[in-house]
Amino acid sequence: MLKPAYPIETPRLILRPYEIDDVPAAHAFHSLPEVTRYLYWEPRDLDQVRERVAEKAQVRELTDAGQALCLAVFERETGALAGEVVLFWQSREHRQGEIGYIFNPAFHGKGYATEASREMLRLGFDDLELHRIAARCDGRNTASTKVMERLGMREEAHLIENEMVKGEWTDEIVYAMLRREWDELP
Repeated sequence: MLKPAYPIETPRLILRPYEIDDVPAAHAFHSLPEVTRYLYWEPRDLDQVRERVAEKAQVRELTDAGQALCLAVFERETGALAGEVVLFWQSREHRQGEIGYIFNPAFHGKGYATEASREMLRLGFDDLELHRIAARCDGRNTASTKVMERLGMREEAHLIENEMVKGEWTDEIVYAMLRREWDELP
């Protein structure tokens, strides 16, 4: 079980569950075609974002496999919503998880996705005691693969045209890290 104490603070960021007041700032990036380009969903309108934020706001802990904890990521200096990170608890028996991230392009290039995702790895390995955490992305999303590499994850698979996404066949890249690899990081 994972019950984080909020807010979670990193050197430059604050992570916490979404609140309904975060809807306008979340809409600012969930509505952008460049943000959803490599995702399964299209840009979202305000009502769709409100619905998703309300769903995400209800999950503040992970009590069993099959759940996902999505945290809003705020820039500490300005208080601005920069993006979101998620930790999926995929299997209790096999101690497997997955991380993901979505960031507002206005905050790209600052290392925030790496900093926030590192915290999700910490929660997964140290608090939830997972054995393996994966991350995956569309094969064309080189920015995302760079984040995974900066986290110290290793590429495990490059699946060729394995999914039909938005009307076209796309590759999928899978990165992962084991608990022992996490423990060996500087």
